[in-house]
Amino acid sequence: MEGSANSLGNQAQFLSKRLYSLDALRGFDMFWIIGAEDIIHGLAKYTHSPFWEGFSDQLRHPVWNGFTMYDLIFPLFIFLAGVSTPYSIGKALGDGVAKQVLLRRVIKRGLILFALGVIYNNGLTLRPLAEIRFSSVLGRIGITYMFANILYLYVKERWLAIWFAGLLIGYYLLLKFLSAPGFAAGDLSMEGNFASYVDRMLLPGKLSLGIHDTVGLFNNIPAIGNALAGIMVGIFLKKTNLGGREKSLYLASVGLISLLMAQVWNLDFPINKNLWSSSFVLQTVGFSLLFFALFYYVIDVLGYKKWAFMFQVIGVNSILIYLSEKFIEWEYTAKKLFDWVYQLAGEPMAPIFVAIAILLIKWLFLRLLYQKNLFLRV
Repeated sequence: MEGSANSLGNQAQFLSKRLYSLDALRGFDMFWIIGAEDIIHGLAKYTHSPFWEGFSDQLRHPVWNGFTMYDLIFPLFIFLAGVSTPYSIGKALGDGVAKQVLLRRVIKRGLILFALGVIYNNGLTLRPLAEIRFSSVLGRIGITYMFANILYLYVKERWLAIWFAGLLIGYYLLLKFLSAPGFAAGDLSMEGNFASYVDRMLLPGKLSLGIHDTVGLFNNIPAIGNALAGIMVGIFLKKTNLGGREKSLYLASVGLISLLMAQVWNLDFPINKNLWSSSFVLQTVGFSLLFFALFYYVIDVLGYKKWAFMFQVIGVNSILIYLSEKFIEWEYTAKKLFDWVYQLAGEPMAPIFVAIAILLIKWLFLRLLYQKNLFLRV
């Protein structure tokens, strides 16, 4: 899930500033929510195959506690934004740009993403304050990016890991020993947990679930940890004098350790995306490290790049395609162009072909932007 101020640039320069695997993995991440998930759901419904039904279940969020791979998409995006920091903000620092200038840039970007999130949720129509939802996916990306980058600018690198641990442990202690009024300390239900209670008290407008928002204000605290983890990975890649293979193995090993720690913490603080629990952060950081290590090794170390081009095209304009859902009728366009295919396929198969057509049109749109060197960035 980079959009707002339109920034045109030389394609080669744009791509040279970042790891090829970074954009490819970001594109792979976005691939599932811009259409691929609908293909899988359609195949599950049409075939009733245990494989496709199990795959389909992995592309739905749990109601409360638990974890599916669909839960990884959002935190992986935040993690990857963190990985890019040493290659963008870090490069600017190396080029002599003052920290105050970069601070203003970081805050501006965070606020723009927050504003875009409000627009994504509510459109451009003026509404009463009580009907506006302020929390959003883009808002969380903006807030976590902003705070993690401020720490990167002003905290010594060795302290980033301490901040990471402190945020997770501090959030755990708050939810463990506090709760909403009338509930026992440490209550982690939707009604009783302390994070949702704070959101109900402080957030203006409406919450997505009435008494709880799926991307609330208070649980941005642990979500900053996903961005910090990415920043530490970016620093490691830039500054560690290891070969690419060794770096990949190291990242994968740390990922496995993070997953193990998540399972242990899950016994007392359940893995829960709605709460963005500390165990959820460790779980998603673990998987993020494993995916990144794989993409980095295959693409940047071994040099196998051609297969990932499809994902890179998505990755370099990821927030643009995310925002486009609110402003472009992709399904209408697909049906107009491929109506004859749907008629040939027949009703049971039609939803699958609709999903394939929508994904194809979106990709061709992004491919055109890529060819024209058009990248929507904040």
